[in-house]
Amino acid sequence: MRAPIGDFDTAVPAPDCLDELTAPVADAVRHWRGSEPADRIVYVDTDPRWADTAVFVEHYGRDLLERSANCVVVAGKRGGETTLAACLVLSTTRVDVNGVVRRRLGARKASFASADTATGETGMEYGGITPVGLPAGWPILLDPAVVDLPYVLVGSGRRRGKLLVPGKALAELPGAEVVEGLGIA
Repeated sequence: MRAPIGDFDTAVPAPDCLDELTAPVADAVRHWRGSEPADRIVYVDTDPRWADTAVFVEHYGRDLLERSANCVVVAGKRGGETTLAACLVLSTTRVDVNGVVRRRLGARKASFASADTATGETGMEYGGITPVGLPAGWPILLDPAVVDLPYVLVGSGRRRGKLLVPGKALAELPGAEVVEGLGIA
């Protein structure tokens, strides 16, 4: 199979390679309920040494920079309560944690969750966290620019491999909400 974006040696429909995914991501693909069929989610095998965006696009193609999204876990705190949320923005932008995210979560303070919290709560590897397969009840905040892309390159739950997901399918994930101004230059 040829990947819908990028130039990868190995591209496989995600339902055909569940063993390559972490358990929560594999479960989400296995029980996919979106309007786009699960086999439109494509797993591409990539070297974990090149997992970080800047190095990744140098190796796999500069055109992927505009088609890649970063998923970060944010902790919003208010009165002893902590709400964890995932934020997905294009890799050319950053998440407006202290403005848009803090207000959306109704938090007094918001910050990036620690690596231990992010990996422990998601069951995914740091540097590979994806919005596919996040814990039930988590808000998933999406920048509109991500949703508007025909395909978006996101993590696979591991540092090895990535998922190519139709942008509109991400907006259908449980807890997903498209939030204007989430990603800022």
